[in-house]
Amino acid sequence: MPLLRRRPKKEYLAAGTIPGIIEKRASLYPAEVAVELRNQIGTQWQKITADALRDQIYVVARGLIAYGLEPGDSVAIFGATSYEWTVLDFAAQSIGCVVVPVYESDSNEQISWIIEDSDIKFVVTDTSIQARVIDSLVRDRPTVLGVLAHDSDAMVQIIERSEEVDEDVLKKRLEALKPEDVATIIYTSGTTGRPKGVELTHANFMKQIEVAQQMLPQAIVHQDTRVLLFLPVAHVLARFINFTSLAGHGVIGHSSSIKNLLGDMTTFRPTSLLVVPRVLEKVYNAADAKAGSGMKLKMFRWAAHTLETYAKQEEEDELTASTRAAATVARRLLAKIPELLGGNLRVVVSGGAPLSPTLSYFFQGLGIEVLEGYGTTEMGGPLTVCMPETNKTGSVGAPLLCNQVRLSEDGELEAKGPGIMRGYHNNPEATKEAFTADGWYKSGDLASIDEKGRVTITGRKKEIIVTAGGKNVSPAVLEDRLRGHPLISQVVVVGDQRNFISALITLDSEMLPGWLENHGLTHMEVVEAAKDKDVLASLDRAVKRANKAVSRAESIRKFTVLPTDFTEENGLLTPSLKVKRAKVLARFADVIDKMYEGAKRG
Repeated sequence: MPLLRRRPKKEYLAAGTIPGIIEKRASLYPAEVAVELRNQIGTQWQKITADALRDQIYVVARGLIAYGLEPGDSVAIFGATSYEWTVLDFAAQSIGCVVVPVYESDSNEQISWIIEDSDIKFVVTDTSIQARVIDSLVRDRPTVLGVLAHDSDAMVQIIERSEEVDEDVLKKRLEALKPEDVATIIYTSGTTGRPKGVELTHANFMKQIEVAQQMLPQAIVHQDTRVLLFLPVAHVLARFINFTSLAGHGVIGHSSSIKNLLGDMTTFRPTSLLVVPRVLEKVYNAADAKAGSGMKLKMFRWAAHTLETYAKQEEEDELTASTRAAATVARRLLAKIPELLGGNLRVVVSGGAPLSPTLSYFFQGLGIEVLEGYGTTEMGGPLTVCMPETNKTGSVGAPLLCNQVRLSEDGELEAKGPGIMRGYHNNPEATKEAFTADGWYKSGDLASIDEKGRVTITGRKKEIIVTAGGKNVSPAVLEDRLRGHPLISQVVVVGDQRNFISALITLDSEMLPGWLENHGLTHMEVVEAAKDKDVLASLDRAVKRANKAVSRAESIRKFTVLPTDFTEENGLLTPSLKVKRAKVLARFADVIDKMYEGAKRG
């Protein structure tokens, strides 16, 4: 669908800054629906126009001023992805404040550090329980002006106080905003060590938003675009998509939890979705489990394999007539899967971790464009993204037109661009360490770059395993393949300075009952299944299949199934579902040592 015809240019407040996104859209297209807000039972979505959204943001902004917040003060938002999160984010930035997201899963120790390091002045939480936690942490900090909770009418309290502040006061705050002002401090998820606060300015976001709109109009710009956001808005990529969607002409909706996702997709019917690979793995594995056993399972797997073959042949421009015909039949057999995703999904953008090529081909075969992207918090959003016309499965695409990439001598990806952070908050030493002498940001990821400039991430520099024999092993290759097994939730490959490679495996408790039933086995809990001979035999076959992708020196020789999964609650997963490898290795050191009993350590 063509873009809307632009109206004549006009001056608008806060140009070149994030609040300017809403001001511009409301000024040019006031009646355009910008957001749809889900009702309490999740069956209907209330339409909110661009001018209504701006009005609500500005009322909340005036309320925040009434609490005594000044430009440069830090405001923490502690809660799930929601419409209210978005309003508060824009409102706080509109008065010159710095927004500091806090994940729901952050520990008290992490929250206390964030409050101290960023000198938080005001906090809004989802629940009164969270607010009480914050109160206990800020008891000795008289500079904190307020701690409010949504379930205790935080927004109502803020809006009521807006009457104390004249509109001209807000207007002056908006006029004073500058692109080089810090918009947000996002604390890294901390797979190792204490989180570092990444300072991102308005300018860091704005140029990348402009370029992303040019490069991916069908995903985030067109008037018929519907983006459903469910990943934590505390994560930089989700926040970037939120800003970019609101800067376009489409509609954005917010889903507060992955548990609500399928229901929300059915009623919201998105055209675009931002995911981490684990979400697509769960959709595929659920479909596989639902197929049951016998002929039904064989038909599902034939259809899945056919769609994978179709997408691969099409990408390589080698599509045969027989594959095309078979894919038509396969799509009919699997027609319920797109319906589960809302029946309207055109584009999935995957980031945060490598996506299995098999999964990518499967969803592309269903007619859903799967585009991988790559970026880190320090990059202020996506550094690279796959384009539909040059999509290469397994690659994270070429740099956005405003970005540059190169490889260091040891293969580390280095980046330059307008989105690269200003630095780490209160941490000049870490900032200096993050950049090369000539100003390129060091990503910490190993990569290759092909002749078309497309980047493929091959591993994490700090996660490379060096065996006792001196073999360098990237754990991601094996881990990504194994996570495709319906029973497997997480995998951590180990073997640093050991004589061979091993793995820690956790089971998916949601998939286990269906798998057991399909294989004619009695119900058992995860603890029991971790020792069951049939479960172990299936996992052993999966390991052998995964080993075919690597050399013998890199292959997994032993594995242990753990009796518990890695979760945010037990501190072994980040909010974006990345494994905290260092913590896993420390917590299960005895288990790892047991796999190497009798073997010499290098």
